[in-house]
Amino acid sequence: MNPRQAERLRAALVWAGLALAIAVPLLVAAGSPLLAWRRPVYIVAGFAGIMAMGFLLLQPLLATSRLPGLHGARGRRMHRRAGAVLVLSVLLHVAGLWITSPPDVIDALLFRSPTPFSAWGVIAMWALLAMQGMARVKVKTRRWHLGHRFLAVVVVAGSVVHALLIEGTMGAMSKALLCGLVVVACGLAVTRHRIRAPRLQPRRQ
Repeated sequence: MNPRQAERLRAALVWAGLALAIAVPLLVAAGSPLLAWRRPVYIVAGFAGIMAMGFLLLQPLLATSRLPGLHGARGRRMHRRAGAVLVLSVLLHVAGLWITSPPDVIDALLFRSPTPFSAWGVIAMWALLAMQGMARVKVKTRRWHLGHRFLAVVVVAGSVVHALLIEGTMGAMSKALLCGLVVVACGLAVTRHRIRAPRLQPRRQ
């Protein structure tokens, strides 16, 4: 096997593993008997939440150019687009829950819900929206990158705890595996990816 074939095989294995990590929780949830008693809008909201976890796995991999074929500027561009889809998935998740039970969503947003997982989900949601707002800043300084990285940790931590505390349609093993991969991907991105401060253009006299 020549180097080019080895590289293609490695890329295929990476993409296959990533697709499997995201698809398995969706397939397990689709076969859950709990769906038989749920309204369609609630089901859509639940799957939007699962998809959001999948995009949380993608985001640090895209940001640090760890996915084959998506390096450099192309990876960062896909990172921004995936971030927008992630936000839409979370908003769809919350909107679906609002339609099915507005009082529960209000209690969650006001941090007075009796279920602990609600608070973690709300914290992650606000941190994600803050990140989306930061993404509109054109000049990204070192301080911006540090803030972005901090919010990413909050989003991942809140989302993972939120998901693990819920006893729903996602299988325990597949959910734990996906959450574990999200934590590892985020951890590698935060601890090993170097922040490069932008070069300032010298002033003209």
